[in-house]
Amino acid sequence: MTRKLAGVVLVVGGLACHGIDSPSSSTPTADCSTVGQVQSVRTTLRDIYLWYKDLPDPSPTGFTSPEAYLEAVRYKVLDTTYSYIANKAESDAFFSESQFIGVGISSRQTGPAELRIAQVFPGGPAAEVGLARGDYLLAINGRAVGDLIRTGEIDSIFGANQIGVPVTLAWRSLQGAELQATITKHLVTIPTVSQTAVFDLPAARVGYVHLRNFVTPSTEALNVAFRSLVEAGANELILDLRYNGGGLVSVAQHLGGLIAGAPARDQVFIQFVHNDKNTARNSALRLAVPPAALGVPRLVVIATRGTASASEAIINGLRPFMTVTVVGDATFGKPVGQYGYDFCDKTFFPVAFEGRNARGDGAYYSGIPADCAAADDLDHPLGDSGEASLAEALRFLRTGTCSVTAAAVARAHAAREAQIGRGLPKDGWRQLVNAY
Repeated sequence: MTRKLAGVVLVVGGLACHGIDSPSSSTPTADCSTVGQVQSVRTTLRDIYLWYKDLPDPSPTGFTSPEAYLEAVRYKVLDTTYSYIANKAESDAFFSESQFIGVGISSRQTGPAELRIAQVFPGGPAAEVGLARGDYLLAINGRAVGDLIRTGEIDSIFGANQIGVPVTLAWRSLQGAELQATITKHLVTIPTVSQTAVFDLPAARVGYVHLRNFVTPSTEALNVAFRSLVEAGANELILDLRYNGGGLVSVAQHLGGLIAGAPARDQVFIQFVHNDKNTARNSALRLAVPPAALGVPRLVVIATRGTASASEAIINGLRPFMTVTVVGDATFGKPVGQYGYDFCDKTFFPVAFEGRNARGDGAYYSGIPADCAAADDLDHPLGDSGEASLAEALRFLRTGTCSVTAAAVARAHAAREAQIGRGLPKDGWRQLVNAY
């Protein structure tokens, strides 16, 4: 297997991140038979896996795929989705270029039989036919969305992740119009930093950054965004990570430096803790001060159950140095990270370490709770000051308190969605991309 650091913390995916880091080289797997691939996964798990002592040891010959083997042996007490196997080309495209092949949307299940559009990526097939945030998906490839949710087919109905695959969508817009279109999958680029803005409060200029993922292009996009905030005189910051499933720990480290600035120079951001076979790998990642650093005294993060991995690492990693207030919902809960191991045409991302902050805090497997509850308001565009979570974040910065009304609305949303899962797709790769 070829190994690459997947980081973020905890991949450090779990580690509060779901990502991957810089590649390194080794001898690739020669045996690409099913048994050979299963054996590669088995060998890797028994060395680097954080919970290797809890692995069962069935015969590698009894499985139809390496994915089936991983599902059979993973430590399901904690690892139900963190470790995953991805198509190598898809994984490389995402981490290097913020690209994937698909229809160009992310969605959110808002009821037992209801699916709404959360994001539409510009230039993607869905954007080309006019889908927008807040639209209700009614049918996919002729199948009613309610039936697809009930049967568990909602994650597979979009078909293969290949250029040219057609997908027929029916939807109802926020204005009530019912529409239908057949679109064709193609390469979609996710804007890493999709929005920046500045909001004026009586005693502050509040910068707003919506970050969609932690991948290689994110570094320069963040530099541009933070330079604009510095030039605008921003002295407070709202970081919108509501659908951000994570990515590279190196990007999380860079963002941490941009936020904290000089007061946190050289401070420990993340500590990586491996199993007892790999203690030599234990290390600490420290904060630098990039030229565009804002250096705010506190941070407000907008989060949902789709906020995972590297996104959670930002919250946990900065809390020893500043007040970090979470607005919205509890995060996904991924305080562990992974390395990526290439074999054949795939990359295996097993949980390899826990991520802890400078105080040793981590293990937020149930998610990082929200300090101020607020709804993810699909009736408003992201970046709109009237959108419920952003409005609550601005209110908190203005008053220092949480809104009782916003909390009540959030509780109502949570009650309605209580039976529909934790907010991310079941497949590990889709958790990271968080899109179709």
